[in-house]
Amino acid sequence: MTGIVSYGAYIPRYRIKVEEIARVYGKDADFIKSELLIEEKSVPSWDEDSLTMGFEASLNALRRAGINKKKIQAVYSGSESKVYAVKPNSSMIGEALGIGDDFTSADIEFACKAGTAGIQMCFGLAKSGFIEYGLAIGSDTSQAMPGDILEYTASAGAAAFIIGNKKEEVIAELEEMHSISSDTPDFWRRGMQKYPSHAERFTGAPAYFRHLVDCTKAVMQKAKLKVDDIDHVAFHTPNGKFPTRAGEILKFPKEKLQDSLIVSKIGNTYSAASMLVLTHILDKAKPNERILLTSFGSGAGSDAFIFRVTNNIKKLKQARTTKSYMDDRRYVSYAAYRKLAGVS
Repeated sequence: MTGIVSYGAYIPRYRIKVEEIARVYGKDADFIKSELLIEEKSVPSWDEDSLTMGFEASLNALRRAGINKKKIQAVYSGSESKVYAVKPNSSMIGEALGIGDDFTSADIEFACKAGTAGIQMCFGLAKSGFIEYGLAIGSDTSQAMPGDILEYTASAGAAAFIIGNKKEEVIAELEEMHSISSDTPDFWRRGMQKYPSHAERFTGAPAYFRHLVDCTKAVMQKAKLKVDDIDHVAFHTPNGKFPTRAGEILKFPKEKLQDSLIVSKIGNTYSAASMLVLTHILDKAKPNERILLTSFGSGAGSDAFIFRVTNNIKKLKQARTTKSYMDDRRYVSYAAYRKLAGVS
């Protein structure tokens, strides 16, 4: 059996409300909130970045697992805001966790689905028997040009998953996975460019909906499952409107999509987005429930997974829940936000 052995989340404490950003630019906050289904977003502090947040999420995963951390033999970190241009987050996180030196590592970049690409790599290595445990991380302090529509959603957070192959330890068994990729130029950032660019007309139908919906349909077809067979859905959350609309297209009831709407309180955490939704679901999941996870990354592509929760989830040790991070918040002004997040 191959699947998730443990997981962890991390979300910065600071928040900024849509009203505060809209006030600075003289925009209608109510209209923006209704269009994006976003109320506020997380803001990284001066000492929080994709490395430190990825470490914290990984530490929470280790706290839950109760495994020998020295047996983690792969660390993959997905991010589009890595700390160094040439120096991996993954090896630094492994070193900081104290797992020893006997592990393979790499940083992955595929916009917002880099973290789930790391999960796939760990699944492949664990299923083949090359590693005992792998650690996959999605972590971002996402950037947006001041005044751009992305500024209302681009936020910060991290999620980490320990992948293994021992039946007595797997809390969520991988039943099926599928990916699709294409050259769809909806979002990009060239070298040395501080803020990303986006082609708004490509963002919806050609990019997000085409890839996420098609990938979800494909994985369910491969697994021979229907909507009624899925208990929880974790979609990539660039805002609240897109996952809601995707659920409608795929005919998922609103209650199965509810967890994806944590985006309204934390914003779009990019590589961590769909993974944070999964951590939130696992915090309350019950044995034999099925979870569908579909990520999306601009450029563009999607990874889809179907998990079945096992009885082992009852054995997990305590660690901070995703909701506890969501509820622990302190609001800042726009001026403080620009200073903390390095917006200029």
